[in-house]
Amino acid sequence: LGLEVLTIPSADDLISGRLIVSQIRPVDVLDLLGRDTIKLDNSGLLKMINGSSVFVSGAGGSIGSELCRQILRYKPKELICLDISEQLIYLLEQELKPEFTKTILTFIVGDVKHVSRLDKLFFQHRPKVVFHAAAYKHVPLMEKENVSEAFNNNVLGTFILAKASKKWNVDKFILISTDKAVNPTNVMGATKRLAEMVCQGLQDKKSTHFVMVRFGNVLGSSGSVIPKFQQQIAMGGPVTVTHPEITRFFMSIPEAAQLVMQAGFMGKGGEIFVLDMGDPIRILDLAKDMIRLSGFTEEEIKDPLYSVGDWED
Repeated sequence: LGLEVLTIPSADDLISGRLIVSQIRPVDVLDLLGRDTIKLDNSGLLKMINGSSVFVSGAGGSIGSELCRQILRYKPKELICLDISEQLIYLLEQELKPEFTKTILTFIVGDVKHVSRLDKLFFQHRPKVVFHAAAYKHVPLMEKENVSEAFNNNVLGTFILAKASKKWNVDKFILISTDKAVNPTNVMGATKRLAEMVCQGLQDKKSTHFVMVRFGNVLGSSGSVIPKFQQQIAMGGPVTVTHPEITRFFMSIPEAAQLVMQAGFMGKGGEIFVLDMGDPIRILDLAKDMIRLSGFTEEEIKDPLYSVGDWED
């Protein structure tokens, strides 16, 4: 009958006070940007991608999967999607059905640090464009016990993939970096800055063009603050913020993917591109906006508290 079906909270949740009788409205993350979404000129992308073999690392992640969706619009000959997560690659495979496109779709479970595996893949598929989205990017998680893994994945993994790209004559290698690579104050930012330097060090005049793209936090990406706030609101609060004055630059996932592709087309080799993302947004204001857009007042969801732990990318 075309009716919308909703699920009400369980009696236990209502009795315990974890939820109130109010439908939590889904929040459109674009409403949280505080600005209009950015539209870039994509006219040159058809020339770069159409009819080519394109390789995406970290293809199962929030940025990688959106890149795959947008790349398919430009009708590449083949799209090779690689991710270390079997589950994420499976989900991507289920979404990108071969019957919806003439592009050859190849889904690979693999690690960018596996030299012989990459060698075999590049020999078989001969990609002309590589988008490197595979990375560990959660700031606090990388700080203490995981420093070596952050270095191995973000720096060594980039070096191995970049070397393979150069060996097999890839035209463009686009590294997805972060604004935290600017004067890094944390491990994640430092490893990404090193990854940029690796690509710049491999750049020469005759072979692969290495292009780096920096952007800020991506609304709704894995590890970002939005899913955490949504979970806290669903539990009835409180919504926790590290510090009342913390600010971040934000962009949407489609914006981020579009920027990466545009920079890949524009880059001649060795450049670092940054998108102007407008003014920074206070995380506290973001939390209050999410409470309001979810259909609650700050009184219904306990006032945002300040707690240890920075949830932003």
